[in-house]
Amino acid sequence: MHRPTKRLTRILACAAAVPVVLVAAGCSSDSGSDTGSADKASKESKASASTAGDAAKKVQPATYKSLPQACDVLSKKTLKDLVPEGKSKAGASDDESTRASCSWASLDSNGVKGSQYRWLNVSLVRFDSDANRGSGNALASAFYAKQVKDAQAADGAKNVKTSKLSGTGDEASLVRLDSTYKDKKKDVTSKQQTVVSRVDNVVVTVNYNGSGFAGEKTPDADKLSKDAEKAAKETVASVEETTGKGAASASASASPSKSSDKSSEKPSGKSSKEPSDKSSDKSSSKPSAKSSAKD
Repeated sequence: MHRPTKRLTRILACAAAVPVVLVAAGCSSDSGSDTGSADKASKESKASASTAGDAAKKVQPATYKSLPQACDVLSKKTLKDLVPEGKSKAGASDDESTRASCSWASLDSNGVKGSQYRWLNVSLVRFDSDANRGSGNALASAFYAKQVKDAQAADGAKNVKTSKLSGTGDEASLVRLDSTYKDKKKDVTSKQQTVVSRVDNVVVTVNYNGSGFAGEKTPDADKLSKDAEKAAKETVASVEETTGKGAASASASASPSKSSDKSSEKPSGKSSKEPSDKSSDKSSSKPSAKSSAKD
């Protein structure tokens, strides 16, 4: 009678011990899993940081880190040929190291025979390299393409012709077009030429247009085009000769904010902002035909 009772007691004791062992084993298993997950997450985090660091190192530093004074990029002879009666007017810019522009208006009167009007605008926009957005050269190339499209889509544009140019920076295009407006109830045709060129991380846009008033003939578009190209080459040469070259901070820029007259993704601080497309359009566009005539 006593033996079965003792035997039952041993069985119950063993049964009670089993769950304890299982729980302990379960805890041990979970602990190992958590440790493995933490190690994996740590490795992935380090790998991600390493990849981001490598990407930042691979961004090519911007070639140019400043811009020349826009009103000084053309020689006196060139200005005399293109805008003989013109006076320079610097465009507004919140950072001239990244964006700048200058314009000249000339009305050459021949008395009762009429007058010849010319308007010239030069704008420069510089882009710094950015670890997130890309190299200054790539950003400038994209902006160059946009400037060409904007020139082709000018208000009232007629007879639009676009051609590639050589010997003017790394890439350049000439956009020619006609526009018509009223002057004293008479139609006046304006011949407009826009040369957009890029030299490394700087984009140069030259707008040159002319028209004849009160009996004067409409100027020759071919001559105007050659003059515009000449102005663009001089401006590019000025960028190459008078501005600093060197490693602009690869992480220094944001996005073009008011800067297309002289600039682009700017250097650190104020200069690390990029030129805004809106600002750039304003600086590179010519005044309305009507207002030009009044000038």
